[in-house]
Amino acid sequence: MMRLLKFFCWSCVAVFCGLLLSLSGAFLYLSPNLPSVESLRSIQLQIPLRVYSSDAKLIAEFGEMRRSPVAFADIPADFTNALLAAEDDNFANHYGVDVTSLMRAATQILKSGQIQSGGSTITMQVAKNFFLTSERSFSRKINEILLALQIERELSKSEILELYVNKIYLGNRAYGIEAAAQVYYGKSIRDLSLAQMAMIAGLPKAPSRFNPLVNPARAKERRDWILGRMLLLGRIDQQRYAAALAEPIDASYHVPTPEIVAPYVAEMVRAEMVGRFGSDAYTEGFNVTTTVPSDLQDAANRAVREGLIAYDQRHGYRGPESRLPGMTMDTWRRELTKQSSLGGLEPAIVTQVETSGILVLTRSGKEEAVAWDSMKWARPFLSTNSLGPRPKQPADVAQIGDLIRVQRQADGSLSFVQLPAAQSALVSLDPRNGAIRALVGGFSFEQSNYNRAAQAKRQPGSSFKPFIYSAALDSGYTAASLVNDAPIVFVDDYLDQVWRPKNDNNTFLGPIRLREALYKSRNLVSIRLLQAIGIEYTLDYVSRFGFDKQDLPRNLSLALGTANLAPLEVASGWTSFANGGYKIQPYLIERIEDRQGQLLFAATPASVPNTTPAQESTAEDGLLATAQAARPTLPEPVVAERIIDERTAYIMTSMLQDVIKRGTGRRAMALGRSDLAGKTGTTNESKDSWFSGYNADYVTTVWAGFDQPESLGRHEYGGTVALPIWMSYMGEALKDKPSHPPLEPSGLLTLRIDPHSGRTALPGTPDAYFELFKSEDSPPPMSELDPSLGIPGSPLPADEVAPLDLF
Repeated sequence: MMRLLKFFCWSCVAVFCGLLLSLSGAFLYLSPNLPSVESLRSIQLQIPLRVYSSDAKLIAEFGEMRRSPVAFADIPADFTNALLAAEDDNFANHYGVDVTSLMRAATQILKSGQIQSGGSTITMQVAKNFFLTSERSFSRKINEILLALQIERELSKSEILELYVNKIYLGNRAYGIEAAAQVYYGKSIRDLSLAQMAMIAGLPKAPSRFNPLVNPARAKERRDWILGRMLLLGRIDQQRYAAALAEPIDASYHVPTPEIVAPYVAEMVRAEMVGRFGSDAYTEGFNVTTTVPSDLQDAANRAVREGLIAYDQRHGYRGPESRLPGMTMDTWRRELTKQSSLGGLEPAIVTQVETSGILVLTRSGKEEAVAWDSMKWARPFLSTNSLGPRPKQPADVAQIGDLIRVQRQADGSLSFVQLPAAQSALVSLDPRNGAIRALVGGFSFEQSNYNRAAQAKRQPGSSFKPFIYSAALDSGYTAASLVNDAPIVFVDDYLDQVWRPKNDNNTFLGPIRLREALYKSRNLVSIRLLQAIGIEYTLDYVSRFGFDKQDLPRNLSLALGTANLAPLEVASGWTSFANGGYKIQPYLIERIEDRQGQLLFAATPASVPNTTPAQESTAEDGLLATAQAARPTLPEPVVAERIIDERTAYIMTSMLQDVIKRGTGRRAMALGRSDLAGKTGTTNESKDSWFSGYNADYVTTVWAGFDQPESLGRHEYGGTVALPIWMSYMGEALKDKPSHPPLEPSGLLTLRIDPHSGRTALPGTPDAYFELFKSEDSPPPMSELDPSLGIPGSPLPADEVAPLDLF
């Protein structure tokens, strides 16, 4: 008996020593290949790129992983208790490995012959998630155990738990508990109920199997089991347990919804961030603040969409997007799931046609009414310039099974619309520093992500003429100089071609002042001006505004705006008229912060010297001041380069204000402001419609046309398509803002001028008016003319015309 006892004891010692030697050998063999646990202290979890407006509203989020790390101190105690009850109730007591759990896992293997559970603690899961693969093997399990032991020696329990809850995958692209709370409940983890926390605590074991969106019954079973474990462990009392059990499964899918719609802005930021940081832009948790305030972007979105819909409805109804007659409601519902809302226009299928309107099935699965009054515009489209008869009843417009578009109104009702075929772009800049305040690149980013504001190079037409007139003013001409608005013919002997430019109405006014020629948009005056001052001089001059010479034609057609320019380029050039002659560079990113909120970049654009009177502060100014106060010391601000005489800019503004007061932009007078200046632009056959305009606060350019150039219509111009969009936006942008014209610089004279000669008027001259001049360019008086010469409509003999500058 004693021998048997000794044998048993020595056998136990031998087995123990064998196990000890085996573990030691495994440790010596595997430890050189184990990663450093210390690296966990500086681990960088993948966090998406987030883009914000200047007033801190979310524009977009880029990155495959939705993650918002939380500190241990911000994790609710209820969630910690729920997680430990589900995953590792002995977490506070073990040293990285729970022997009881490992033995239980080993027993399951012996009974079933398969690995059913790994017996892993939370610490072991941290080791696996950060350093190892998900391969099921004994060598990986040993590595996991060894790493867990090291992790427990290096990190505190709170550090380990913080790493775990921020790393784990919880389904639906949610990584970490904060992201999961947002995805499933649209709230922070701190704001969830006990039952909701238990639901999320049940996801790490199998995010797909216990997903409340996919398997609500199984998810509830898992949740209730966790709540029972919490009760058993004394983490909650019976009353809280019963209340949590009674809560329904209320999880639903929540995606990070942009607080403002600015997809073209977001894409420009994304591209710039990738250019700066490469693929790290998507994972390093950068927060980008743009120069775009949400209210101005919303106004720009509305202006473009409403303007395009209004233009589109003037040209008739092109019919349904498709016809789906003879189908069941279930089939129609499935068809609608394939469609998406574009530019706020929802897809719908006509289910009934009545005398008072139509009933449509929307993507929500409901049948809703569309009133006949909203359908009366839908005359059949025949061509750009012709329409069919007016519809007399809803049946003339729609049939059962038609896939159409509807627009939800402010009162919740639906109106009948169609997707516009034309496109538009709007860009608005701060002329003082070039900050982009609003940008729209098309009707709908989902329909087309082509950014027409920055990428579409189109001919600006007459909206380019101010650059030609500015060149003339800086070469000695004045706003009162007379130029002959008369036919002109250019013959190219080499190509045997003849060019006969004409005005849009094919009329000629004879000698006309530059001011009048600009607000009446006389093409032949612009051509004669360019011919007089010279193409080379003009190209050099115009390129100062930031235009690439390669985009500018080296012939007289330049005067008619035949250059190929993007709206952003045009708006940038126009800022020099609004800011007193300075060149600014448009920019979109105000600042970039890292995941800890540390400033990585702050824009320091070249800015115009502050010479304007102080304006009332706005909420946006307050936010900007707060942001600037939080920044580290920045370099001294850079003063923008002056590219034209400030007096030239002031005179050009005065002339462009007349475009609105009495010229092709008269419609803008409806805004009731005296500080607006601008110019329409329409190209041949009305293929492009433009309006650029400004005051001292904003410079805004609008383009409208078809992506594949074609006529907008016989009676469509810059003043009918682009200008209403500009007015809608600027009306909102300048609402409640005081008039803000530019300050008059020194070195200017205001003289009374004879309209027929351009000279200083004599007392009693009929129709004399006041004009602005640079002091060195003031015209000679009428008294210097030979009295024998005649000026029609003046005190001089009326038999001969002698204008100052007539060619």
